Amino acid sequence: MTKPILPGEVAAAVVDPVAYGQWDALHEQLAWARAHAPLAVAENPEVDPFWLVTRHADIMAISRDPQRFASGTRPTVLTNRDGEAIARAATPNNDGHLIRSLVQMDAPDHMKYRLLTQSWFMPKNLKIVEERIRTLARETVDAMLAAGPECDFARDVASHYPLRVIMDILGVPPEDEPRMLMLTQQLFGSTDPELNRSREAITSAEQAIAMLNYVIADFEQYFGALTADRRANPRQDIATVIANATIDGGQIPDRELAGYYMIIATAGHDTTSASTAGAIMELAKNPALFARYRDAASDKAGLIEEAIRWTTPVQHFMRSAREDVEVGGQLVRAGDWLMLNYVSGNRDEGVFDDPFAFDPDRPKNQQIAFGFGAHVCLGQHLARMEMRILMEELLPRLKSLELTGDPARVESVFVGGLKRLPIRFAAA
Repeated sequence: MTKPILPGEVAAAVVDPVAYGQWDALHEQLAWARAHAPLAVAENPEVDPFWLVTRHADIMAISRDPQRFASGTRPTVLTNRDGEAIARAATPNNDGHLIRSLVQMDAPDHMKYRLLTQSWFMPKNLKIVEERIRTLARETVDAMLAAGPECDFARDVASHYPLRVIMDILGVPPEDEPRMLMLTQQLFGSTDPELNRSREAITSAEQAIAMLNYVIADFEQYFGALTADRRANPRQDIATVIANATIDGGQIPDRELAGYYMIIATAGHDTTSASTAGAIMELAKNPALFARYRDAASDKAGLIEEAIRWTTPVQHFMRSAREDVEVGGQLVRAGDWLMLNYVSGNRDEGVFDDPFAFDPDRPKNQQIAFGFGAHVCLGQHLARMEMRILMEELLPRLKSLELTGDPARVESVFVGGLKRLPIRFAAA
């Protein structure tokens, strides 16, 4: 069976950080792919060929089958050939993973490590911290209103509130939060000249890997000290759980220990920040929708779920086929690399009515921004709770809300969202 090949402009768009920053043009390319080549191979000069998976059903099928689609054998995030080669030469066992966290693990390691903290992120346990989160939300809203009547909501509010929540739960003191925010932006925004460590455009794989290694080393240094403290002085926080956990009868190896902290510290706030800013952007565009949700009695669940779909902060993950398998009518061969494009899946016309409309009243919002299956986001319940509480505390205290300039998205193929959202508001 001959593999279908994507047109060059589609293949180029899905690997281009600038395209994800422009967003609307990217969606045109992905809509074409869903309609004409929903599972086809993208060929680019500097990247190994990979299957672009654009339809919701195919993404779900691959996600629920980790036995045949591995996370750990190739990079889990799109990486060019030179970058992968450099990473393999520099990593233990030549595995190519600069970070080894839950995201890069397959069975049996994945579930062993996931179970260490999974109970912390279940709804029953989160009720215990709900009032702490509400206090942080109120403080955030107080600060926003005091500094008003204008702000960059993405920078001044959305990036800080989820950070404060996850750092509080993790056990990082408030004075270290700016450092964690900076390092997260440098990690996830490594291709964006406004956010990365060098504040310059990345022009080579060597430059990109070197810059990421500096960021990872900073994380490792910080969390190494935190581990030593929590082993000597345990507390009621996740850092204590991770620092004192055992795997197969021994302490977590240093590499996996650092990866565990990093995935919670980074994914625990950057993605929630993006969805929160996405919700406020749409409310600022739609006065009737804003009026509806500023009613304290309104149920915010539909708004939150639609904002998560609309924003899709984690834009893709890669998988590798362990064996020959048919997906979506195509034969994927053992060793093939696949991009699960969640941006496309969350606009699939076969699943979402009028997918390019922001509609909080979708009767069954099947968004897949948190992934699906064994690797579904560990913190998805916390993210929804954080967003709900902030909307409950913020919206009733606003009389008006409007944009004062053009929003701007992060230029990144992996984790995206708004990096600028200029708004004007009046307090109620």
